[in-house]
Amino acid sequence: QVQLGESGGGSVQAGDSLRLSCAASGRTDTTYNMAWFRQPPGKEREFVGISWTTGVTRVTDSVKGRFTISRDNAKNTLYLQMNNLKPEDTGIYYCAATRRFAEYYESRTYDTWGQGTQVTVSS
Repeated sequence: QVQLGESGGGSVQAGDSLRLSCAASGRTDTTYNMAWFRQPPGKEREFVGISWTTGVTRVTDSVKGRFTISRDNAKNTLYLQMNNLKPEDTGIYYCAATRRFAEYYESRTYDTWGQGTQVTVSS
């Protein structure tokens, strides 16, 4: 089983940038599709983006052009570069891992979750 730990959150102003990291430990010999989700205050957890084991990445439309996902397999780390942050990006950001490919946008697809890191964007 793999364990995940996020870092890099913080409080910033609108228009600023942050880079989140998600370090994987444990059974990192097995490759996983890894994703970012976020949970805005008072709302459901929502899909942000994914990095598949194939190397392909995808982000949701609301962050396209502002957020970029990447991974460093040598460091077992997933990244989320967030530029031009908006107040609506505020929330707890989680990374998650799965070996499944279907329904990658659904949180129920993921077996393993990190503890989350808070991102707060003020206007």
